[in-house]
Amino acid sequence: MSLNRSKPKPDGIGHSFSKSRHQHRPVRWLYLLLLVGITTACSENKISLEVSASAYTSSAAETDATPTLAAWGDTLQPGMKAVAVSRDLLDLGLGHNKEIWIEGLPGTYKVLDKMNKRWTKKIDIYMGNDVEKAREWGKQTVTISWIEEKE
Repeated sequence: MSLNRSKPKPDGIGHSFSKSRHQHRPVRWLYLLLLVGITTACSENKISLEVSASAYTSSAAETDATPTLAAWGDTLQPGMKAVAVSRDLLDLGLGHNKEIWIEGLPGTYKVLDKMNKRWTKKIDIYMGNDVEKAREWGKQTVTISWIEEKE
């Protein structure tokens, strides 16, 4: 009497299996997602630039009749982490809603405002209604960073 014994077939990863080959698909999808994530991360470039940084508030003395209205139409509110950028920085990719890091300050800030055309290589950090905090900040040279997304 001979027994009919068949060998398990390989699953494509180098393992033999006796269960359904569908059990390994989640692992393959996870591997694929990881690979896509690495590829996406490689297509981004972090840029750093040294700029002059001052601070501003929603005080009517510092702006016009609409002190909370930013250049792109955003309404600024105390507590927001927002900056205004000189117009030359727009050409470097610091457009509306771009997130930046400011050396020495925690978290990220969003570009929500534009400065007067006379300024170059400069940012203005929004300090809400805290005029004293803005004065304490004064004018400093800082390094800002942002991610350039390649298309």
